[in-house]
Order: sequence, then structure tokens, then C-alpha cells
Amino acid sequence: MIRLYDTATRAKVELAPHQPGRIGIYVCGPTVYDLIHLGNARTFTAFDAVVRHLRARGFDVRYVRNVTDVDDRIIRRAAELGKDARQFADRYTDEFRRDMDALGLLRPDAEPRVTDHMDDIVAMIQRLVDRGLAYPLDGDVYYATRRFAPYGRLSGRNLDELMAGARVDVDERKRDPLDFALWKGAKPGEPEWRSPFGPGRPGWHIECSAMSARHLGERFDIHGGGMDLVFPHHENEIAQSQGALGDGTFAHYWMHSGFLNLNEEKMSKSLGNIFSLREVLGRHEAEAVRLFLLSSQYRNPLSFDVAEDDGDPRFTNLEDAEERLDRYYDTLARAGALEEASPDERMLEVMDDDFNTPAALAVLEEGIGRANRELDARRLDALALAAVATGARRLLGILGRDPVERAEEVREGLIRKRRLDRAAIEARVAERAEARARKDFARSDAIRHELKELGVEVRDGAGGTTWTVLRRRGQPA
Repeated sequence: MIRLYDTATRAKVELAPHQPGRIGIYVCGPTVYDLIHLGNARTFTAFDAVVRHLRARGFDVRYVRNVTDVDDRIIRRAAELGKDARQFADRYTDEFRRDMDALGLLRPDAEPRVTDHMDDIVAMIQRLVDRGLAYPLDGDVYYATRRFAPYGRLSGRNLDELMAGARVDVDERKRDPLDFALWKGAKPGEPEWRSPFGPGRPGWHIECSAMSARHLGERFDIHGGGMDLVFPHHENEIAQSQGALGDGTFAHYWMHSGFLNLNEEKMSKSLGNIFSLREVLGRHEAEAVRLFLLSSQYRNPLSFDVAEDDGDPRFTNLEDAEERLDRYYDTLARAGALEEASPDERMLEVMDDDFNTPAALAVLEEGIGRANRELDARRLDALALAAVATGARRLLGILGRDPVERAEEVREGLIRKRRLDRAAIEARVAERAEARARKDFARSDAIRHELKELGVEVRDGAGGTTWTVLRRRGQPA
């Protein structure tokens, strides 16, 4: 039984798919006016883990994540740079996909773009007008919020509170300050499409109502996105979809990922305290970034700690995550080739409880520790080790490479970064081995110490002596 926290009911509930064995998931994707930042990536990584786990549990999952490629921010940003808005959006759509691939996330089954769904959007707006829930006004169309009685239930707000100071569009022409735009009449120089209401483009919220209905049907299971979308975006989606399609459930469950905080302050473009995912991936392994982003329950806040090193930012959480990955891969490399096996059932069970990735990681850490103790004692429970490896693959999708090859790739990268001489290191390791063979342990220990000063750790094992470059000098990998 899988349980998830439903934002609408503010409780954990049992997942009961609309169609047995099949699950439809819609996640609000990016507005493509710039490179995405690490906070955006947290949302997409969280739902990547959700999709992976549901599929591992045998569900047929249809995963839809949209791209907003026409929006006020896109138009404004393109104008500032002297670019065509549509070409500008195309460029950043491609950049977004490149970043998602680089991070190692699954591609969605459908990735609809607003500009490809204008007929669907216009048709839904027309239905709302026909039902008396929306009204045209000088080329624009507005949703009549007070005519939708359940408005505010998702976010836990009432209309009086909203009137007292919530985010609303300022337009004196509207019948009510709470009404929001479904269609915006064309302005000179802006992209526009034909409609019965006049040339223009859609408002922000209507696009997801139309695209989710097109790709998942009028009723589907899970709607997700960042916590900042609960109000007004998702609140407005409910009003639109239920208003246009009927009073039945639109999305059965609502899931929202928590904020990523930079040194305890929310990371956002508006605050200017962001690091792009592209920059982060230029400094750290994608597996480590995913491991960090999954280290906290998806709906809880997560702190991204940044320190300075001679004026250059250091991402300490990601340094720690890379060291954890080193332990995982090192353990599997020591164990040798492993066949696929059933993972530790506890890992799946804790994931069943609201996709609790930190609890699953704790089970994985326990398994890695147990495996190392077995290996240190010259015992080898191959089945148990294989279960650890399989669990890691299923949980994170991080073990797509051979552990030995990955360890060598990391080592070569650190050699280049530290400007070390590989041949000189191997000569010193060989000299140490000769000293050990002569039982000159004082000389052997001295060479080990000299290498460690360079950031190189020597390891003696049953299979012989190996060496690795420490990510941080003076600390074990």
C-alpha cells in the first residue's frame, strides 16, 4: 500500500488510482525565460523519484510535465535582449531539456508546450464563458472567481482573506479584484493567436488545465509542482478545470515539493540568490546533486549551504554527497561483479510511505555499512551485497556505470584538478610495496604519509594495494 501526503486534505492518504494499475501524473514544468536553478531542479528530481518508485511497484505510469513557452516574463526578457519571443522560448526549452538530461532524470512520457495547445486552451475558455464562469472584456477574458464556490480550499484561504491582501491582478475593469485572466488581448509586438475573443494569448493558469485534460483526460491521479504553486496557480487550475469539465474531481491528489533554501533563505530568481543547475553540474557530479536533492523528504524545506573559498563559492552539501557516493561505489567495486537481486524490502516499504527518500537512503547506508564490515572480515555474502546494489539502482538511478570504471573516472578528474603526476604516484606506490615486502614498515608508513599529504590515499586489501585521490585532503574518501 502506497500512502502520500495530499495537499488538498492535509493528510496522508492511500493511493487509489482512478484506473486500477495505472497512474496519471501531471507536473508543472518551467517557464522558459532563463536557465533553471537548483531549486527548480529539486521539484523535478522529487517527482522523478516518485515516478521511478511507482513503476518499480508495478504501476503503469503516464508522466506528463509541461513547458510554458509564452508568458509575460518570456516576452519581457526577450524584449530586453532584443530577441524574438518565440525563438527565445525555443532556445530555453532546449536548454531545459539539456539540463534535465545532464541531471539524469527520466524524460516524461509527454512534454506539452503551450504554443502547441492553443486550440485546447481556447476551447476550454469558451466552455467557461458558456457556463457563465468567465466573461470577455475588451479583448481579454476573466474568470469570475466568486462563482466557483470551492475556491480557496486547496490553499486553505477564504475570499475575505484574499481580498485583504493576497496576490491579485490590478485591473479596474474587472468585475471583481479576485478575477484572473484566462485570455490576454494582443499588444503591439507581442506573440498572438486568433480566438473568438480577439487576437491574444492565454493567461498563465489556463494552460495547465487544458494540457492536463488533453494528455491525461478530464480526471487523473496526481498533480504536482513546487510549494509556491499552491496559490494562485493550482487554486486557479482547480477552478478552471472543475468549472469547465464538471464538478467531479479534476486531480485526485495534490503533491508539492518544499523550498530549497540557500543558507536558510528561500532560493528564487526574484531574490537573486540562485545558482543555476548548469553551474552546479559544472562543479559536481550529477549523481551527487540528485543524492543531495533526495536527502530530505520532498515536501520539507532543504538547505543548500554555500561557503566561500578565496571568493569562490563552495557547495559543501554536494562535496559531502560526492563522498557518500564514493563509499557506495567503493563498496561495490570491492565486492566485484554483482547480479541483479531483490532489494532490501525495507527500502521499498519506506518509499511506500509518502516517497520517503531520506529513510530509504538510511536503509541503503545501513546496507553499505554492513557490506563493508563483511568485506573487512573477509566474509562475502554475495546475495546481501547484490540486494544493496539493486536497491541503490532502483532508489536513485545512480549506479548506471560499472563501479570500477566510475571510480577510475573520478580519480582521473581529481588528478587533473590537483595537477598530480600519475606516473610519479604509481612509482611511489610501487616503492612502498617493495618496502612492505622487505618488512621495512617504517619506510612503508613514511611513503603512505607523503602520499596522503598530496591528497592520495593508499589502501591495502586481499586483492593487493590500490590508491585513490581524496576529494578533500587529509580526510578519508
